[in-house]
Amino acid sequence: MLHLEVSGTEGRRDRKVFNMTRCKVGRSASADLSLSGWKVHKEHAEIFVSNAQVFVRDLGSMFGTYVRDSKITTFGPLDPGDEIRIGPYQVRARWVPGQKHEEGAGSTMALPQENGYDIPAAAETKELPHVPVAALARQPASPLPRNECEASVQIDQEWLRYRRLIHDKLIESFDVRRTDVHRMDDKELRWHTEQTIREIFNNMPSGIPANVDQQRLLEEVRDEAIGLGLLEPLLADPTTTEIMVNRVDEIFIEHQGRLQRLPLAFSSEKAMMGVIERIVAPVGRRIDESSPLVDARLKDGSRFNAIIPPLALKGPSMTIRKFSKRKLGAEDLLKFGSANEQMVSFLKIAVERRKNIVVSGGTGSGKTTLLNILSNFIPDGERIVTIEDAAELQLHHEHLVSLESRPSNAEGKGQIAIRDLVKNSLRMRPDRIVVGECRGGEALDMLQAMNTGHDGSLTTAHANSPRDMLARLEVMVLMAGMDLPVTAIREQVASAVDIIVQQTRFACGSRKITRITEVTGVESGKIQLQDLFEFVETGFTVDRKTDGHFTGCDAVPEFYEKLRQIGIDVDLDIFRKTGK
Repeated sequence: MLHLEVSGTEGRRDRKVFNMTRCKVGRSASADLSLSGWKVHKEHAEIFVSNAQVFVRDLGSMFGTYVRDSKITTFGPLDPGDEIRIGPYQVRARWVPGQKHEEGAGSTMALPQENGYDIPAAAETKELPHVPVAALARQPASPLPRNECEASVQIDQEWLRYRRLIHDKLIESFDVRRTDVHRMDDKELRWHTEQTIREIFNNMPSGIPANVDQQRLLEEVRDEAIGLGLLEPLLADPTTTEIMVNRVDEIFIEHQGRLQRLPLAFSSEKAMMGVIERIVAPVGRRIDESSPLVDARLKDGSRFNAIIPPLALKGPSMTIRKFSKRKLGAEDLLKFGSANEQMVSFLKIAVERRKNIVVSGGTGSGKTTLLNILSNFIPDGERIVTIEDAAELQLHHEHLVSLESRPSNAEGKGQIAIRDLVKNSLRMRPDRIVVGECRGGEALDMLQAMNTGHDGSLTTAHANSPRDMLARLEVMVLMAGMDLPVTAIREQVASAVDIIVQQTRFACGSRKITRITEVTGVESGKIQLQDLFEFVETGFTVDRKTDGHFTGCDAVPEFYEKLRQIGIDVDLDIFRKTGK
C-alpha cells in the first residue's frame, strides 16, 4: 500500500492510502491526488514504487517539485522523513508491502480546506459508459489530457551544468591517473568513483554552492560514468513500457500506451555514448562509426536499439522496449482484454495439434509477447529450437535450444544471419522451430522447414492484415535471391502456413488480437483465407479507450473437422458469430 501524508500551510496533516504502485499528483480532477492552487500544475508530479522503494518524478511543472529544498526531476529512493514540496503542500510518502486495506484502492480520509486551498477527496472508481462512434461524430471533440511531449517541459540547466562539469573532471582524473577500470569489480569501481568525485568537490576553487545537493550530484554523476545514468530509475519503474532517447536532452517514455516527455537529459553526448557501450559490450555487440547501429538486449531481456552519427543527425539515439519481469501467460491475454476465452482455447489447440502459425502485426503491437505465450502451449517432451536476432523469448521447456544471430566484426567478417541459423536448425533434429521474426530471405527457409516435417513451427512478421501478410511472405521469399515463379511461391505459402494471428496496437495504447485467420489453400492462383475470429470495434469510452467485442465468424477450421472424425471432442460453438 502507498501511504501519503499531505499537509498545507497550516500544518494539519491528512492521510491517503492507495492500493497501487503509482500516484499522479496535480490540479486536474483526473489526478490520483488532486491538489488545488495556482502553483500546482494540472499534471505536476508522479510518486511511484520500484523494488519496494518510493521515488518521485516531476512532470515538467512550471513551479517545480522539491525534495530536501532542492528542485528535482527524478529523486529517490525517498527516506521516511523526506517531504515532497508541491506548491503550498508537503507530501510524505511511504510504501507498506503486503498490507490489506479494507476501504479498497485509492481510499482516502476527508481532506479539509487549508488556507483557502481545497484538497478534494478522490472520486470513486466507476464503470465508464460506452460511447458509439456515431455519437462521437455528433459531439465536439473533448480536449485530450495535456501531452507531456509539449515544449513546456523544462530541463534544469544549472543542475545539468554542474553534472557536466563534474563528469568531465571525473573522466579527466581517470585518464591522468591511468586508472584501469576494466580490472575492477563492480563494488571496487563504485567505491573508487565515489572517492574521486568527493576529491573533485573538495578541490573545486569556488566549491559547490550550499543549495546544490552534493549527495544527489555524486550519485547521478557516478551512475552516468559507470552505470546506466538516468536510465536506471526508468528501467526500475515497472509501469514504463518503453524508453526513447532522441538525443541527449530529448527523453520520452511510454506509460499506459501514451508518450510523455521527461525533463531529463544526459550531461553530454560522450556520457550517453558511454552508457550505450556499457549496454552492448556484455552481449558481444559493438557500435562505432564503421558500425553505427546496433540491436542488443539488457540483462532482463528488454530489447535495445541504438544508432549514432553519422546516421543519426541529432546525435546518439536509443530505444529500449522493456519486457515484463513477470512472464506473461494466456490468462494475461484475458486480463488485458487482448482476446477472449474462445480465442485462447482455439490457439492452444492449434499449437498442440502442430499447426504452423504466423503472428502478424505492426511495430510495438505485441507480436513477440504473443509468440512467447503461444510457444508455452507446446507440450512438454518436444525439442524446440528458437532463432532470434536478440534473444528475447522466455520458454518454460526443458528440451530447448536457443540460437542468436551474430553481426559482422570490425573487418566486416563473421556475420551469422537468421537464414544461416534456420538452415542449421534443420540438422539439429527439432520438433518445432520458433523464429523470432522473419524480415527477409529466411522466410523461404522457414516455409521449407514447415513443409518438410517440422509442423507446429511459429514465427512473426510485420504486416497490417492477414492478406498483407501473405503478400509480404511472397516478397520476402523473393529476397532470398531465388528466381521462383509467383505461382510456386503461393503454393509453398498455402501449404506451409495454417493460421495467421493478427495483432494490433490501437491509438489509445491497447493491444488486441483483431483477427485469427485460416489459410485454406490456393484457388485460381490466389491464396484463400477464412476468418475464424475477429475483434469488432464499436466506439470509444469517455477516456478515449477503444471499445468493442470479440466474436467468431461462423466458420469452422478444416482441422477441427478432422479432429471430430478421429473421435476428439472439440467445441464448435466457439466459432459462432455473436453480438456484444
